[in-house]
Amino acid sequence: MFQKISIFFLILSLFAEIIGTIGGFGSSVFFVPVASFFFDFQSVLGLTAIFHLSSNISKIALFRKGLNKKLLINIGVPSVIFVIIGGFLSNYIKTNLFQVILGVFLILFSLLFLIKKKLIIKPNLKESLIGGSLSGFTAGLLGTGGAIRGVTMSAFNLEKSVFIATSAAIDFAIDFTRTIVYFKNGYIHQHDLIYIPFLFFIGLIGTYIGKYILQFIPQDKFKQTSLLLILFIGITTLIQFLFK
Repeated sequence: MFQKISIFFLILSLFAEIIGTIGGFGSSVFFVPVASFFFDFQSVLGLTAIFHLSSNISKIALFRKGLNKKLLINIGVPSVIFVIIGGFLSNYIKTNLFQVILGVFLILFSLLFLIKKKLIIKPNLKESLIGGSLSGFTAGLLGTGGAIRGVTMSAFNLEKSVFIATSAAIDFAIDFTRTIVYFKNGYIHQHDLIYIPFLFFIGLIGTYIGKYILQFIPQDKFKQTSLLLILFIGITTLIQFLFK
């Protein structure tokens, strides 16, 4: 017996991928709350990890010239380590408190950099390690860490191709790692696998559309666009918690 596929869910997933590409921090920050209306939390984590693998491969291919290897190592290594920790803890910790903390954090930090437009944090090792660790941990525990990485990289004031390519490469390492952890946790369910081919295709198309739109967004507006999207994500995260 064939499972009925939600076309509405797939359309929302496409929008999540397009907006995530434009913002530079990936689609999971939008995909996770969207998917939570259609699936249980464990299925959401499993589908997010697999969906992100395809979308990040697309971003790396399309924006590969902007890849910053130093940031890839400094942010990527702690991200991979902490996504494993967060992924295993997702089996034991109630995530409600962390969801509130994440929402408040995103609102405060995005507002800080939106108000103080000239505030720039240098991409030093300490700042990169902190941003990578927090991003990886929340990705493993809540299914989405891209917004925290987005705040970190927005603070570094990176050129948009560098921002997107480096963020996608880090995200790919995170998703590859947590897919294994989620599989061991039993989060990747057989009845959800019917969506994988569709989500893979959406990841490719959504990234391409997002890249096309990005060429019309000037560099000086890119950072502001990313921060506004992160502010929206923070507010949405809190609203979603309040109306659970």
